[in-house]
Amino acid sequence: MIQEPTELRRVSGHVKWFDPAKGFGFVLDSEGGPDILLHANVLRNFGQGSVADGAPIVVMAQTTPRGVQAVEVVEIAPPETDRLAHIDDLDDTSAAEIAALPLESARVKWFDKVKGFGFANVFGRSEDVFIHIEVLRQSGFADLGPGEAVALRVIEGKRGRMAAQVLAWESALREVQG
Repeated sequence: MIQEPTELRRVSGHVKWFDPAKGFGFVLDSEGGPDILLHANVLRNFGQGSVADGAPIVVMAQTTPRGVQAVEVVEIAPPETDRLAHIDDLDDTSAAEIAALPLESARVKWFDKVKGFGFANVFGRSEDVFIHIEVLRQSGFADLGPGEAVALRVIEGKRGRMAAQVLAWESALREVQG
């Protein structure tokens, strides 16, 4: 007998792991249910190509013959941490000050996870914006792909413009419209 998919249910949890190269990962249900498959296409429909391990996430999920699968990402938050990365340019900047910065629309020029940094082009500006891996992680991402649309909160660092926060394009739109 073939089991039909169940109705959608809203599930809150945390990203167990996500591998953009493999194209999937898993979410841990905060209520203790089975792991939930998170496919890269579902994540891309939300506007992100990756998500940081440990990030709080809300998904719409359904049980299928192959297990529980996320069919829509509702919300992703940065991983909870008691520490902020030590980045000299951000040492004197509070979370409230960062949140008050304007959002700037950009496309990722390149990002190298191994090197721990990359750059984005902000629309209408000639200079690139530096993106540090720790800022990316604190923003809830594990990686960025070339051409990926993002919104940035930018500061003037010692060596030029630097991202203080990275948001998925769709998340930024919801924030601006909300």
